[in-house]
Amino acid sequence: MRAIDWKSSENGNPAEIVLLDQTLLPAEVTTLRIQTIDQLIDAIQRLAVRGAPALGVAGAMGVALAIQNSDEHIAHADIARLREARPTAVNLAWGVDRAMKDAARGLDAVIATALKIRDEDVAASQAMAVAGFELLAELLPQKAESGLTLMTICNTGSLAAVERGTALGVVEEAFRRGKLINVLACETRPLFQGARLTAWELSNMGAPHQTIVDSAANFIMSQGGIDAVLVGADRVTANGDAANKIGTFSLALGARFAGIPFIVVAPESTIDRDTATGSSIVIEDRGTDEVVVINGKRMSPVGTTAINPAFDVTPASLITAIVTERRIIRPSHGESPADALAQQNGAMGIAL
Repeated sequence: MRAIDWKSSENGNPAEIVLLDQTLLPAEVTTLRIQTIDQLIDAIQRLAVRGAPALGVAGAMGVALAIQNSDEHIAHADIARLREARPTAVNLAWGVDRAMKDAARGLDAVIATALKIRDEDVAASQAMAVAGFELLAELLPQKAESGLTLMTICNTGSLAAVERGTALGVVEEAFRRGKLINVLACETRPLFQGARLTAWELSNMGAPHQTIVDSAANFIMSQGGIDAVLVGADRVTANGDAANKIGTFSLALGARFAGIPFIVVAPESTIDRDTATGSSIVIEDRGTDEVVVINGKRMSPVGTTAINPAFDVTPASLITAIVTERRIIRPSHGESPADALAQQNGAMGIAL
């Protein structure tokens, strides 16, 4: 089942977005049928649909819903609200903007663009999985041959995309090739995306895995036995800084101390060339309740509040490589997304 897909109109019923409700996993596998922008924004903000690639698809499909359901004035207001539903992740706005370029050509053109973005995401996930494994084989040839033990945080598999995903797609590729010994999935407080979603995906694929509390990750790395850390990203800036789920920056520091590769896997659409560095990224704070309430039980005294940033920013200087569907960028060698793009485009004869 895809985390997100489009169901065309039939028998007089309007088209709709079909989502896998990730808030109920792993206990329940339930789909949501999204027919309005309000429903879609609610699903995005409560993380029923999440992950940078999936949000890009959701943004584009949301434009189609808005145009299908309303006149031009109301549709544009709804689309503007959708675009700002999660400020840190760049893919949502990217998907909205790309679909809006075809709005003047009508609903069918917008739907075609949304479906193209969906299909491109499937192809990108496949390309990143292969490129990421080949990078691991280059960096760790002996380990890649005998078997890898990898660490990750949050959820970067098919639930975060349409199929396969980003960092977890690389893990899956290692497993398919018989080169995976174990995966340590950080639980990912406060919403346990690692313990709930990543463990569920790894279990479904039959891959060896264990969960760990977030605060154990750096100690475990320091003891040896972890070959590389693989993470996704919600935004990569022009200089190569990467925003991802809170706790990622800590893993990068631990990987540097342990002397192991720290690899970001994200599609080209996650690279924000208009933002120079991570210091300019707006970090979403999701409020107190997610931290002090667990499964309906309050864990802190009434009146205790929380600082709850959903993301942090890992400096490019701590990133070994950024894997996209088109290229490998090595900040550790002084490369940046903008530099690599300039070189690639220059080689292809594309004027910047």
